[in-house]
Amino acid sequence: MSNSDLVDALLQACQQRGIMLATAESCTGGMIIAALTDIAGSSTVVDRGFITYSNEAKTEMLGVSAATLEAHGAVSRETAVEMAQGALTRSRAGLTLAVTGIAGPGGGSTEKPVGLVWFGIALTGRPVVSECQLFADKGRNFIRRETVRQALELGLRALAADQAAGVAP
Repeated sequence: MSNSDLVDALLQACQQRGIMLATAESCTGGMIIAALTDIAGSSTVVDRGFITYSNEAKTEMLGVSAATLEAHGAVSRETAVEMAQGALTRSRAGLTLAVTGIAGPGGGSTEKPVGLVWFGIALTGRPVVSECQLFADKGRNFIRRETVRQALELGLRALAADQAAGVAP
């Protein structure tokens, strides 16, 4: 499925459920919200995008704890979860997609190599879901594009799992 197909499917799924969508983005710098808002009429379900590239922005805009950033770093499960929850709390959204990672070409380490991305998906009334992906180091653009694709897929999966659990649309 192409990214544009994923965007269409996610927007339709949110519309069918009557929920708004927000993003909290670090390594993608707004690419997810841009993909969503490229679609005419997306304003019926897209609430806002938080672009929180710096640690200060993560703390100020999303409420990510300074202690979390100090203990685990910006690229961690804990930070992705707090980003997703913070976006949910600070928006009108019922679904949030959060991403934080190392797109390169520099900035990687042995523990956190280039291509490492953490995702956080928050859905009102449900625990935040997190997932880690290590994308091949095929360049910054590749990693960022694949991060957008994965975030869209995770959003769709979260909505499908929630509906399968018996929650009314």
